[in-house]
Amino acid sequence: MEKFASYLDQINRSVGMTARWFALAMVLLQFGVVLLRYVFGFSSIALNESVLYLHSALFMLGAGYTLLIDDHVRVDIFYSGLGRPGKARIDAFGHSLLLLPSMAALLYWSWPSVRNSWAIWEGPLSVGGIPALWLMKSLIPAFCILLIIQSLACLLRQLITLKVSDNHSEEGPAV
Repeated sequence: MEKFASYLDQINRSVGMTARWFALAMVLLQFGVVLLRYVFGFSSIALNESVLYLHSALFMLGAGYTLLIDDHVRVDIFYSGLGRPGKARIDAFGHSLLLLPSMAALLYWSWPSVRNSWAIWEGPLSVGGIPALWLMKSLIPAFCILLIIQSLACLLRQLITLKVSDNHSEEGPAV
């Protein structure tokens, strides 16, 4: 199970290592947009939308990597005070009953819109914008799939942790 979880981790690690460059591209592009507008008096809707596309891609594709490195937002009421098995139980509950079902539902309900967008090669958000809204909408299922993959990897690790802690508790206290 650990090997399979590591394989799943590698998918999000690869995507995350690529998506992190979107942040730099986004900052440089936004700087260029501001420079063009205020120094040269030139404005472009497509350039402005490019920043939006990069921002969307950064967060949607980076979500699985954020879960991988455990850097997501966690509302901690009593979690930090628990031992490893307690944390594993809470995480397993969250992955199996909250994250996985919600991502499956989002994937299911968003798919018709994404499919229709691809079918008509949906155009720009604004007149003069990037004629590829279908590409941005494709980030929704990618987001869901990457989070499902990472959630499965995390769930497998939590199950391994729980199995190990159960095996140690069956052995009794160390003498």
